[in-house]
Amino acid sequence: MSKDHLGELEELILLMIVMLKDDAYGLAIRRILKDQTNRVITIGAVHGTVNRLEKKGYIESSMGGATDLRGGRRKRIFKITASGKSALQKSRDLKVNLWQQIPDLSIDVAK
Repeated sequence: MSKDHLGELEELILLMIVMLKDDAYGLAIRRILKDQTNRVITIGAVHGTVNRLEKKGYIESSMGGATDLRGGRRKRIFKITASGKSALQKSRDLKVNLWQQIPDLSIDVAK
């Protein structure tokens, strides 16, 4: 598997980070992923995936300020990098190209 390859969960989490903008932290990513895809993943899976994406250079993280709501704990905020945007565009282009090569798929719902 090449560094450029995005797994499905990696791609989804990158998209959620883009959607969340400045509020992209672990629990928010998990929540929006469930809302948008109806998939429930563990917070551990989110953290493992963002760590992998950061290692690949697709995202960067920084620590937000501590809040009373979080018992004084700080949030780890994620931001997509230029490499991450490029990886998303390549993934999208690949899929669009493949879908365009498939004849119209019509499904007979009456059966």
